[in-house]
Amino acid sequence: MRESVRDVDANLLVALHALLEERNITHAGARLMVSQPAMSGSLGRLRRHFDDELLVRQGREFVLTPLAQQLLPVVTRAVEAAEALLGAERAFDPVHSSKRFVVSLSEYAMTVLAEPLNRAVLREAPGCSVAFDSLPPDPDAIERQLLNRDLVVGPLGFGLPGRTQPLFTDRLVCLVARGNPRLRDGGLTIDDLLDMPHALAEFYAGGDHKRPLEVVAERAGIGERTVLVTVSSLLTLPYAVAGTDLCAFVPSRLAERCLDILDLEVARTPLDTVEITEAAHWHPRRSEEPASIWLRGLLYDVAIALEDERG
Repeated sequence: MRESVRDVDANLLVALHALLEERNITHAGARLMVSQPAMSGSLGRLRRHFDDELLVRQGREFVLTPLAQQLLPVVTRAVEAAEALLGAERAFDPVHSSKRFVVSLSEYAMTVLAEPLNRAVLREAPGCSVAFDSLPPDPDAIERQLLNRDLVVGPLGFGLPGRTQPLFTDRLVCLVARGNPRLRDGGLTIDDLLDMPHALAEFYAGGDHKRPLEVVAERAGIGERTVLVTVSSLLTLPYAVAGTDLCAFVPSRLAERCLDILDLEVARTPLDTVEITEAAHWHPRRSEEPASIWLRGLLYDVAIALEDERG
């Protein structure tokens, strides 16, 4: 039998919201900063109240029951209304706040933005901090991550959901080991690119969207080039190329950091320039949050300064 409303702890509404969005007891507990046993206890009370399992294990993950799927939008609206009623949207004061922002970034964006953003937060909001984590490998998890992060930073052109604000651009360059036998006057031909082995980083969070490099390669007639090495991290591509006959296309900022360390060089190619844009993505629910608005503005200022440094 369900408890009456007056007998239910109002905090269970927040716990229910976290459990339904995270679909994971540990992650929901971390989001609310409570222990896993406490979160399990809340789930038990919710299961008794609704007389439904709400979360059921399927393989290594939990999935929502049909009732839980019906509850999710209703609970989301209730939590949003409660936050607005209780003043969650009050002005954000960075000087006196102790907020901990959570930002998910692509690995490449992390190498470019993490350090200057940390410095900017320390300067403008000395009591605040930023926790960084990476984009999830599963495209279906991106939307859930948007709900639970202040910002998600990843490339444009891969269908990432949410509201979007471009941050900075870069171009892909072709990396080879210094002295690669195919290099002639520092360049490679289309035939070279078609014949030589390539290393490639897979961006699984982008789903089935075709990456800009693939579009340009197909247009040049080398869509069927030989991919000999596939890695899961863009940052490891230069290491895959070092000391081999491989080539790989990487962002120029990343290439510049690796040339001397790994004895690599940038090869000219006849391909059209492939430009990439890293952008901030956020859930529409966060559009009017004062703290999120402040963080987006600060991140944009950081990105503009980085672009100015490169001329």
